[in-house]
This record gives sequence, structure tokens and C-alpha cells, in this order.
Amino acid sequence: MVASSQALLRHFGFCRWGPTRWVQLAGPLKLRTDNPVSWTTVRLVATVTLEPAGRCRWDEPAKMAFATTKKSFKYRLVLCFLSFQEPGPFPGIVDILGAGGGLLEYRASLLAGKGFAVMALAYYNYEDLPKSLENLHLEYFEEAVNYLLNHPQVKGPGVGLLGISKGGELCLSMASFLKGITAAVIINGSVVSVCGTLQYKGEILPPVGFNQNRIKMTKDGFGDIVEVLNSPLEGPDQKSFIPVERAECPFLFLVGQDDHNWKSEFYANEASKRLQAHGKAKPQVICYPGTGHYIEPPYFPLCPASLHSIVRTPVIWGGEPRAHARAQVDAWQQLQTFFHKHLGGEKGTIPAKL
Repeated sequence: MVASSQALLRHFGFCRWGPTRWVQLAGPLKLRTDNPVSWTTVRLVATVTLEPAGRCRWDEPAKMAFATTKKSFKYRLVLCFLSFQEPGPFPGIVDILGAGGGLLEYRASLLAGKGFAVMALAYYNYEDLPKSLENLHLEYFEEAVNYLLNHPQVKGPGVGLLGISKGGELCLSMASFLKGITAAVIINGSVVSVCGTLQYKGEILPPVGFNQNRIKMTKDGFGDIVEVLNSPLEGPDQKSFIPVERAECPFLFLVGQDDHNWKSEFYANEASKRLQAHGKAKPQVICYPGTGHYIEPPYFPLCPASLHSIVRTPVIWGGEPRAHARAQVDAWQQLQTFFHKHLGGEKGTIPAKL
């Protein structure tokens, strides 16, 4: 459970809280005969009801459940589940953010107010999860998908994936290797494994190569890393290309054409070419001129530059304020429409409000 969430939301007056906390056993008590220590799997859950308190960012009440589940493969599955307050079930979405790590629920919270049941999933740099991206296992993400599919608030028969940056790369990998994926939205994601090895049931995707000498410095002293990664179409780096041709779901790629983190437009086009070359449907690719790397929900301010958690130096992300702001409004509507269409939700979108 994220202890700071309640204090922050109260401070900004976004909502009123009615918390209920309990500890429940995730199954019957198990005793080990080969060891004097008894053990059982315990799941800690906190359910919080969010209701608008005057003018706020939530259009509708939403229910939040912070859950820490049993050990998954090597690590505990750490997530935040959010859904409408009214009876479900709703279309389910796994929401995965970028290489900053941790457990962030803001986008999942906003999507929950649009008629979805959303899981914000932490995958590294949080509690006992890996502290680096050096070696990730898709079995962890597979359990997250199965958790959502079996949740009573989730409509099924499949779930959607929403990822940005490194999260987009992971969602593309999940759609390519895992079952039960019905739709995937990739926001400025890569088509190669970046910064570490990705493993699934004996298959290994090595990280794409890079050359730090390709980093350029701006006149303001920020790094421009858009040319750092090797091309996935040449030499040994071809082995890092995610096998998107295995995917069975439709894709929506949302691309900022001024992305300076990596070549998002090139990656989206290469994924499209590979899908079509293997007889798969052409994915929807929407490109936004003057738009940088971090395409957030509407009205989030543009982040033109910040410290890169992997490169460990301040870098530029790209984007022109007016164009980027317009892109965020449109992208938010596009992904809602896409998910409602392919996950069987309500038609149309709920307009963003400030």
C-alpha cells in the first residue's frame, strides 16, 4: 500500500476517503512437515472509495484496492486495482509506466473513471521487486494478467494493455508472448528489449546494443540520447527485436514525432511492417507533430527535460508546449475509443475535464 496517497489526495482536496482495511488468508493454512516453522500466504488489501469533493480531476467515483499478493515467480506481485464505484464488471486494463519504476496510480485512477477496471502494476524499483532492469521475467507480468482476468470486476474474456516508454516495450512483449490479451496501446514504446534481458519460459531477448558516444549535448547542457541505441535491423541487434508477429491482438501506437528518448516513430512503423509481413492486421499508428516522449493524460504539463533514471544524466524529452498539450487530449480520447471497441465497453469516450 502506498502510504502517501491518502495524505496527498486529502491535501489537494481531490476526494473524501472511506477506508476499509483487512488482512485475509489467500487460502487454507499450510503446514510444512520438514520444518518447525509454519507458514501461510497472506494478502494485505486496502479498499478506498474516491468521491468528487467539489471541482476535481475525477469525473466519477472510483474504488481503489491496493493489493500485495503472494510470491510471483521470484517476486511478489505488487499492484493497485481501480474500478468504478457502480456494479461491474468492466473491461480490464493493465497499466505499466516507464523506467522510473515504483507504483504510480494516477493514470489508472483517471481511466477507472472512464468505465474501466484498471491495474497499475509495479515491476521494478519498488519494495522487494528488482532494483534494476538488468533481467526481467515475463512470468511476473503473466501472473498480473491472470490476476486481472480472474477478478470479479473484470469483464473478460481478455484484457487490454497500456504502456508508455519502457512500459510500452513491456506491453508489446506481453502481447507477443502471453495469452489473454485482447488489445494493446503502446505510447512511445520500443520494439526491442532495452537496458536488460527479457526472459520467458526459456526464451531470451538480449538487450539491444548502444553507444554512449552518440549522446549529443544541447546548448543548455542537456543530453540528447535519441541516437544512442543501435538499429534493431542490423547484425546481432536483430535478436533483440520483440517477435510482434506472434501477437493475436490489435495494436494502437501513439507516437510523438519529436520524441528525443528514442526513435518511437521508426519503432512503430517497423512493428507495423513486421505484423503485416506475417499476415497480421495493420496496426493503427497515430503520429503527433511537435510532441515529445511523455504523452500523459490531458492537462499534465509538458516535461521538456529531466534526470534520466538509466543514463543518470539530465536529458531532453522533446515536445513543443502547445502541440504536446493538444496531442495529450487527442491521445486520451483515442485510447479510450480503442479499448472500448476491442474490450467490449461502452461506445464513445467521456470527455476530459479540468
